[in-house]
Amino acid sequence: MVNKMISIFKPKKIKDFNPSGLNIYTFNAGFKKKDKDLLLIIFNKIINVCCVYSKTSTPSAPIIWDKQNNKGKVKALVVNAGNANAHTGKDGLKIINKYVQALTKKIKCKSNEVLVSSTGVIGEKFNPNLIINKFEKINSRNKKSLLESAKAIMTTDTFPKVSIKNIKLDKKSFKIYGIAKGSGMIQPNMGTMLVYIFIECETSKQLMTRLIKNNLENTFNSITVDSDTSTSDTLMMFSVGNKKINLHKKNFKILNNKIHDLMHDLSLQVIKDGEGVSKLIKVNIFNARTKHQAKKIAFSIANSPLVKTAIAGEDANWGRVIMAIGKTEEKINQNKIIVLFGNNVVCENGSISKKINIKKLNHYVKNKIIDINVKLNLGKFSHTVYGNDLTLEYLKINADYRS
Repeated sequence: MVNKMISIFKPKKIKDFNPSGLNIYTFNAGFKKKDKDLLLIIFNKIINVCCVYSKTSTPSAPIIWDKQNNKGKVKALVVNAGNANAHTGKDGLKIINKYVQALTKKIKCKSNEVLVSSTGVIGEKFNPNLIINKFEKINSRNKKSLLESAKAIMTTDTFPKVSIKNIKLDKKSFKIYGIAKGSGMIQPNMGTMLVYIFIECETSKQLMTRLIKNNLENTFNSITVDSDTSTSDTLMMFSVGNKKINLHKKNFKILNNKIHDLMHDLSLQVIKDGEGVSKLIKVNIFNARTKHQAKKIAFSIANSPLVKTAIAGEDANWGRVIMAIGKTEEKINQNKIIVLFGNNVVCENGSISKKINIKKLNHYVKNKIIDINVKLNLGKFSHTVYGNDLTLEYLKINADYRS
């Protein structure tokens, strides 16, 4: 089985650099026994930010606090890992108020110019002094790199998630980059896990809202580890650069495509680091009646415990795919469905395919990345969802998560 400390999809090399326009600090505040568990980013000036959050009905205190306070401008970001500060009642908000007030005195800004995030165990309160005590160590000698920031927000992640893209607009070169954390409790809805994206040019909140809206659906909102939407799912986009670029239609399209590439890269890193993962499952739905139908059926297949365990066991049990399609109760014609594992046709015309090649099929499901292709033959819409298999290692990780 996969060791929970080593992902089979772990990148051989992770890019790193020291960003301009902000200072990164990481500490061990005591949420974890030894690893870094506190990230603090202080921007050189007040900048524009756009945030999206989980649609969960049980949001964490940081989500509640950010929504109540932030108005689209930010000077600092505080993220702790190891305690989600979720379902902690009014005390959870008081905890945030205390460490935010301490930070604003230190860096001379307003409380509504601070953003906060937390990830980890739900339902446990903590002493805000764990965070406050680290503020006195903010100095030029303690500045860290982008990779170190990604490491500081990990929980059950087995590797830090970083993506860096270069872009050139109007003969001006700059970077867009981001970090993410996420391994379990992942089926996002509006935001996802914890994701922070930075653009090294002046970008308005309105334009960043468009960039997120354009690309969220097919990236972070199309991955699932276990169908569980976290109480803490958050995505933030920051405009950190001084470069003034005319983001007219052509330039915006180039920037939008780069943002998509970065978000797709980070979302795939998250799904490839799913808890206990041994295989990546890519579910492609074609010829659906509507986009909604395509996405609903794709998630039904990707989330099915029976499909996931079959893939883990390298069993091309296509009957479970048919089951997962049917349980959506979508209006379909099962006689029109064609299911393929990779390029291997397994069923068509309402029953097992006459073209099925068991030998090739058994060989295919030994791959680490499995494509399940479903042609509904009802319309012109398609959608892709990325998931992973369900292994004994996943059960081990989540059976003793708090211990």
